[in-house]
This record gives sequence, C-alpha cells and structure tokens, in this order.
Amino acid sequence: MNNQRSLFFNVDWFIILTYLILCIIGWFNIHAAVYDPMNPSIIDLDTNYGKQLIFIISAFAIGFAILLFDNKFFNTFSPVFYGITILLLILVLIIGRNVGGNQAWIPIGSFRLQPSEFAKFATCLLLARYLSSGTIKVQEFRTQITAAFIILLPTALILLQPDAGSALTFSSLILVLYREGLSGYFLVIEGLSIVLFVLTVLYNKYVVLVGVIALSATLIYFYRKSRKSLTIIGSGFIFSVLFIFSVDFAYNKILKPHQKNRIDVILGKVNDPRGIGYNLNQSKIAIGSGGLWGKGYLQGTQTKYDFVPEQSTDFIFCTVGEEWGFAGCFLVISLYLFLLIRIVNIAERQRSSFSRIYGYGVASILFFHVFINIGMTIGLIPVIGIPLPFLSYGGSSLWSFTILLFILLKFDSNRMGII
Repeated sequence: MNNQRSLFFNVDWFIILTYLILCIIGWFNIHAAVYDPMNPSIIDLDTNYGKQLIFIISAFAIGFAILLFDNKFFNTFSPVFYGITILLLILVLIIGRNVGGNQAWIPIGSFRLQPSEFAKFATCLLLARYLSSGTIKVQEFRTQITAAFIILLPTALILLQPDAGSALTFSSLILVLYREGLSGYFLVIEGLSIVLFVLTVLYNKYVVLVGVIALSATLIYFYRKSRKSLTIIGSGFIFSVLFIFSVDFAYNKILKPHQKNRIDVILGKVNDPRGIGYNLNQSKIAIGSGGLWGKGYLQGTQTKYDFVPEQSTDFIFCTVGEEWGFAGCFLVISLYLFLLIRIVNIAERQRSSFSRIYGYGVASILFFHVFINIGMTIGLIPVIGIPLPFLSYGGSSLWSFTILLFILLKFDSNRMGII
C-alpha cells in the first residue's frame, strides 16, 4: 500500500493534466468536425466522437495500468514488444485492409488496429535498451549500424504498406542518438539533404549539380591548406552528387503521382486549389477565417459543411483554428510546448540511462508529429497524413501515444531506482 501511495505521489500530475486537456480538446473538435444537426446527441457510439470517447476512457485505463507495472518489466520485455510489432507489420501486409491506398490496418471486428502506431513505443524501448548497455558507445560505427537497423526495420516494413508519413516518424529518433553522443555532422548531413531535396525537385538536377561543384570548388580554395577540411569537403561533394541523382530517380520513378503532387503544391510548382491542392487550400481557409477568437463552437462554416476532407483525423487542427481562432491555436500549441519541455526535463533528471534515452525518444516522436501535422495544415509541410497526438480521431494512435507517454511517467515515478 505504501509503495502504491509513493508511486502515485511521484507521478508527474502536470503531464497527466496536460494529457487529459488535450484529449478533451480533441474530443470536442472531433464532435464539431462530424456534427450532424439532425442527430445532435453528444454521446452516440455510431459516430466518430462517440467512439473517440470510448478510446479516451480506455486509453486512460491503459495508462493507469502501466503505472502499476514494475519498471524492469519494460526493459526486460522490450525485445518482445519489438518482435511482436515487427510480426504485426508483416502480418498487415498479408491480411491488412487497404484504406486510401495504404494497407496499414488489421480488421478486428468493427475495430481496425494500426500496427505502425504501436511500433513507435516498441522501437523507442528497444533502442533505449541497446544504447544503455554498459559497453555501448554511440560514437562507434558498429553501434550506429545496430541502432540504424533497430530504427530502419519497422520503417522499411511501413514503407511497404505504403505509409510514408508514419515511416518518416522514425527518422526523428536521430535526435536521440545525437543526445547520446552522435556527431553533429549527422545533423548537418540531414539538413543538407533537405536543402538538396528541395533544390533538386524545384530545378533541373544538372543545375543543382553545377551549384554543388561551384560551392565545393570555393570551399576547397579557402581550406586548401587543411587536409581534414579537404577530406570533409570531398566527402560532402560525393554525398551531394549521389543524393541529387537519388532524389531525381525517387521523385520520377518511385513516388506515386499523389505524393509528387503534394510536394509540388507545397513548393509552389503547381497551383491547383480545386484539384490536388484542395485539402490544403480549404484547411488554410478554415484556419484563416477563424480570426482572433474563432467563429464559436459548432459555428465553423468550413467545418459544418465538410469542405475539409479528413477533418477529424489529419486536419483536426484546422477545426481548432476556425472555431476557436488564433487564441485556440495558441492554447493548443502552448500545451504541446509545455508537454515537450516537461518531457525533456523528465528525461534529463533520470538516473537511469535507459529511462533518459527512452524519454528523448518520446520527445522526438511527439515533436515530429506535432510539427509535421500542424505544419501541413497551414501549408509549411507536404500533406503526408499523420495524426496530431491526443487530438486526432483514432483508437490506435491515441492508445499508442498514451502507452508511449505513460511508460515514461512510470519510469519517472521510480527514478530513484536504477533500471
């Protein structure tokens, strides 16, 4: 009894309160997104908001149950969790249901399970277990290869569905490796990759190649007396050339037409507000029309008349913008910022390296989802179809984010012990 009292006393209730507020905000906005004046019942299990209420209650029950487990359970069984999610990711390719071009769901009665969502916390656990092993050093090439394999295996299986949005989420875990000692050069490479990708899509690959050659030649001239600098410049040049041709090949030969169209709209290559840019255009109209205080609950015209597709899932943020205005958007973003900062603080105060690494994994995954989802609804990021944590409709996403977060809360509640 004393241990249980100590457990709940040590739980970070600020995070739990923030979690509940976000879930409640999400539920009200899902209700607004699918509201039918002919069926005004606020609790209807045949609607998305009725189902989401069940998901919220069950998610909190799952979180509460996680707090009752022993800390060592998650470390010990992390390979088992990872293995189960890998098997599910393989299984979904065989028996999964295809929705919107993605074979990402396993039907279980009236419910659809999305294994890619649960792979996130399983990957974070196994990565934390591996990196926290006594003799492991992130600076070693062998460690980097093993960590990359842990991250890329579920990524590759998710790409086969194909679900590029969920797959890209795992790229955020490079921030975990960086925190544990990975060279800053890798972040430079990632930034360089983004710049080269945009330039290669916007312009002819040979034009970009000429620019890379000119920049490399300039750098070689200024750093010609430093052998180390010349080695870095040479490696960067080779990487850039290979990457430019890879992007050109992937963009023209691998990406599907709708994926290319989304990128073209964001980069301004195509202006088609009635066609391929319809979702984004309607989302921006909804957010912009909200003004400072919004139109009011259930009063959003873009929302009420279904102008924005997928508004209860991927585009839930535009419901916030239209009905609650800038003030509502500011509140939601502030709650996410508070949550992320709190998670990083929790991670840093852990005495166990396993708990710290897992905490940074949680922060990385949540940051990626929040940044990308909000970015795509306001036109900063291509539409790739990932949910907004705790707000978007969906049982798999809500449960997986709850598990991800509450495992960290469990570690933190017992941080004086060493896992």
